[in-house]
Amino acid sequence: MSQEVPSSKEGHTIVVRVARIEGHCAAGHQVDDKVIFDGQTAQGRVCLDALSSFLPKVFALRYGAEFPWLADKDVDLHVCPDPVNSVVFEIRRLHE
Repeated sequence: MSQEVPSSKEGHTIVVRVARIEGHCAAGHQVDDKVIFDGQTAQGRVCLDALSSFLPKVFALRYGAEFPWLADKDVDLHVCPDPVNSVVFEIRRLHE
């Protein structure tokens, strides 16, 4: 049984951007750093701890999930799991 890699035409491209940093990011993130998820690649540099915490939201938004608590159904904020030095990521679904 072969597994097919989804094409970038299946689902939305997601851009994760560092919106703000409160404290010092040990991974070296800076405001406006971006990672782009197109379904086949992740383009950009990202801390693995942050990635593992926000990846479920990336997949959900990529495949059309809508969260009723969001003011904009295409944008969510996610805080890095570091309890002392918060890095806030904006997760944005693009409509192409």
